Amino acid sequence: MPKAHTYRTTVTWTGNTSDGTASYRGYSREHVVDIEGKPRLTASADPAFRGDPALVNPEDLLVTALSECHMLTYLALCSTSGVIVAAYRDEASGVMVENADRGGHFTEVVLRPKVTITDAAMLPTAEKLHEQAHRECFIANSVNFPVRHEPEISIGS
Repeated sequence: MPKAHTYRTTVTWTGNTSDGTASYRGYSREHVVDIEGKPRLTASADPAFRGDPALVNPEDLLVTALSECHMLTYLALCSTSGVIVAAYRDEASGVMVENADRGGHFTEVVLRPKVTITDAAMLPTAEKLHEQAHRECFIANSVNFPVRHEPEISIGS
């Protein structure tokens, strides 16, 4: 029987500037995200949808979740495979397309991890583990668009 994990979050709109949603331009998209035992996150909509550009938005968080999941899966695989990772940085990006009916969807996310490993002999293993991390990433397995990865691996300490 598979293990089930439950995640709870509370999202509260804080953007009622006086008249609620009486007009599309008359309210703020700001909201807070509370997850028990964790710091509060203040967020907004993407600036294209009248959000605050200084705050994170759901689209940012989706791309971030994919990047984090790949990284954490990759690091775990490296750890159990004898690959010592000294540094990891991912400059991920995602593309969302709006439809004429006001809906939209992501068409892809590209992960670009720059990984430093300590042993040149482990380079082939380090490269293969990105494929395995992609297959095992819970978040990537949960989305309906391609998640590509373009890793760069270097040797260092």
